[in-house]
Amino acid sequence: MKENQKMNVGSAKAGLAGNLFSRTVLVLAVAAVMAGCSVAPKAVTQEEVRERVKNDTARMYTDQAPISGPISMEEAVARALKYNLDYRLKKMESALALGLSESASHDMLPQLVASAGYRDRSNFTGGTSIGILDGEVSTRPTSSDERSRTLRGIEFSWNALDFGVSYYRARQQADQFLIAEERRRKVVQNLLQDVRAAYWRALGAQRLNAQADDVLQRASLALTRSREAETQKIIPPGLALAYQRALLDATTLLNQRRQDLEFAKRELAALMSVPPGVDFQVAEAPEATLPAAPRDLLKLEELALLQRPELREEDLRKRISADEARKLVLSLLPGISLSYGRQYDSNNLLFNNSWSEGGLSLAWNLMRLVSYPSMKQNQAFQAETDQARRMALSMAVLTQARVGAERYRMALEDFRLADQAAQVDNRLAAYTRASVTAKLDSELEAICTQARAVLGGYQRANAYANAHIAFGRLYNSLGFDPIADDFEANDLAELTRRVGAHLKATEQDAFALSSNLFGRAPSVQIKLAGISDPVQQVRMRAVATELLARHHIEVDAQQGTPLELAFESGLSNGLQRASWTLNLQDDQGQAQQARFATTLPADPRASVYDASLVAALNAHLTDLKQWLKVE
Repeated sequence: MKENQKMNVGSAKAGLAGNLFSRTVLVLAVAAVMAGCSVAPKAVTQEEVRERVKNDTARMYTDQAPISGPISMEEAVARALKYNLDYRLKKMESALALGLSESASHDMLPQLVASAGYRDRSNFTGGTSIGILDGEVSTRPTSSDERSRTLRGIEFSWNALDFGVSYYRARQQADQFLIAEERRRKVVQNLLQDVRAAYWRALGAQRLNAQADDVLQRASLALTRSREAETQKIIPPGLALAYQRALLDATTLLNQRRQDLEFAKRELAALMSVPPGVDFQVAEAPEATLPAAPRDLLKLEELALLQRPELREEDLRKRISADEARKLVLSLLPGISLSYGRQYDSNNLLFNNSWSEGGLSLAWNLMRLVSYPSMKQNQAFQAETDQARRMALSMAVLTQARVGAERYRMALEDFRLADQAAQVDNRLAAYTRASVTAKLDSELEAICTQARAVLGGYQRANAYANAHIAFGRLYNSLGFDPIADDFEANDLAELTRRVGAHLKATEQDAFALSSNLFGRAPSVQIKLAGISDPVQQVRMRAVATELLARHHIEVDAQQGTPLELAFESGLSNGLQRASWTLNLQDDQGQAQQARFATTLPADPRASVYDASLVAALNAHLTDLKQWLKVE
């Protein structure tokens, strides 16, 4: 009897505590809801906007090499590649796509879930039961669960269907990274074209500014004198007005042409991300003879279809669509799930508090089979759409190549005529200056002819710039890369040198270049010497293969040029003096050799040897490219 009273008192206390706990939770929930409902819109303050503008402006021009002299064409291209914000954006998008690709690959791994928790009730669980055979009801309530208990567990699970879907999703994300790389290539190509156009127009304006200022000043003075002569009736009004009109026409055209070319300097500054208020001069450059217009248009069209980033992107989209179709077909198959886990429950009323459990299940949504015909039809429509879009884009690329070649041919002809006209204007201005007299009309005629001569100079400079622009557009329409993709680690001076060498090669042998992406890439056959451990050899071959592939050098164990990587080491003063020697016989039969020395710990880990090999290859990568004739 006393025990029953104690249990009743305990139950009452437990019920009171449970009611108090429930009320507390209810009050907290209501308070949270009320707090959420009381949030009001908060506008961005002016100080926050100013701080954002200040931070963005500082970050736009960070880590830029200062301008120390006139900027050449190759330096302008190098600065655009290193500092242009559009290119930075595409580079970040490419890095993001690579990160998403690596993240998608992790989705193929099985799930290993660890869990822990605590449960509390305001009263006991439990209930009555009824006999299955006799139907007798048990009125004595019982429970096998404690009101408070802790739970822990770890479970391994793997679903074959999820693995297949994750596999194709990872392949699609890898193709998305390659698409981002093609778009980055396109930005680099457009940068070269824009810098080329802005540079030559800015240089033309810079060359003629002094002459234009002199002519405009003399024209302003001549207008004033002409008006005075008209007022004093020194010359007939009709003649004075005709000269004034001629002067105004010449100065107006001169101003317009001058402004058109001077805007190019601001465009060049924007392409190089030059900070506001920083002035610079364009370096003088000799007028190189422009290449002749191409004649083999069929070859140009073939190059454009092979190399244009837009068409490469369409090839990757086709692969993405194919993987999407495989994912849909895979979703029609049954799913097999495997699971195994270890669990623990602190409930003292259980006979076994810890246990292992595993399972195998097969699930198949048969109703999805009904959608297979429409799914197959949609896949066919998608393939036809991709093909039609690729065909339309291919036609646009062919048109751009043909129009670019014709535009370049016409630009060369325009420059030839502008050059002849400028020569005639200069000769006429010289003749007029030599024959000028003290008469007002003679002086006005001299100013007009000089203005026409300067205007002819502007027109010639503009025609020469337009010829370069047309050449850049044609070059761009063929999808040529302005420089190999391994320039990210180069400083401004090294990148300027590489761009200059590439531009010089382009001018000497235009349209005979091959893309970095096509043609048979140089290949090597790696031979390791001085490494006896076979496992270490396999790892080093993989490291070297990956590094060389990033620089467009393939590893071909059958037909590649033998490249010997010889390792030597010896102990001295508790350290290991090590060296790597690169030996290769070039295509002319000459033996080439380069050596890289380093210091290693006395007993290093295997990864230290791998790092020393990477350092040796990076140190002599330029030599290796020269031996193999890699751009």
